[in-house]
Amino acid sequence: MIRTVSGFVVAFGLGAVCRAFGIPSPAPPVLSGALLVVAMSAGYVATDRWAALHPAKNRDNCAGPSGR
Repeated sequence: MIRTVSGFVVAFGLGAVCRAFGIPSPAPPVLSGALLVVAMSAGYVATDRWAALHPAKNRDNCAGPSGR
């Protein structure tokens, strides 16, 4: 909950600062572009949560940083 609220505060704050100083906004200028950003973000979050619930099956076969 707190991350969501802080995300909205940062997003709207950044947008306000860009608008006040005439800096081009780092967001897509059309609705379809904004929806694409939302869809990609939702996909990353869903994949991260799915991967956390399903550990790798071949984890024991991975060499890791030592190379052994």
